[in-house]
Amino acid sequence: MAAYGVIIRDGRILLSHWNEHGRSGWTLPGGGIEGSEHPIVAARREIFEETGYEASVDRLLGIDTMVVPTSKRHSGAAPLYAMRVVYRASVVGGELRNEVDGSSDEARWFDLDEVSRLKRVSLLDIALRLNAAEPADGVPPSARE
Repeated sequence: MAAYGVIIRDGRILLSHWNEHGRSGWTLPGGGIEGSEHPIVAARREIFEETGYEASVDRLLGIDTMVVPTSKRHSGAAPLYAMRVVYRASVVGGELRNEVDGSSDEARWFDLDEVSRLKRVSLLDIALRLNAAEPADGVPPSARE
């Protein structure tokens, strides 16, 4: 289970560059929930770790689920069943910096119209659709089919 923040300010979105096990792409700041940590607390912690910014979590946008087949996993003998909680968040303090010794290597603001040209993970597109749709039940539009 993981938690992420969609942070948009003045037409720009804050992204983190994930770079792990020979794969990379731009994504939302966020990541794994530790132990019994609440997803909101995890999102705030991960945003800080990956970007240097302190964040407030403003609203649940939705929950995305996915299965990573064993053949696409770096390690593990079974498929990974993932649940990703996506929040809208805001920067409330801190300074932009890159994560050290983590799964991301750069944090940067991008104009929203640049996102479609970036090498990115699928979660970013899912989150932007959730942000635009603001589904009351948190179900991504693509999951309604």
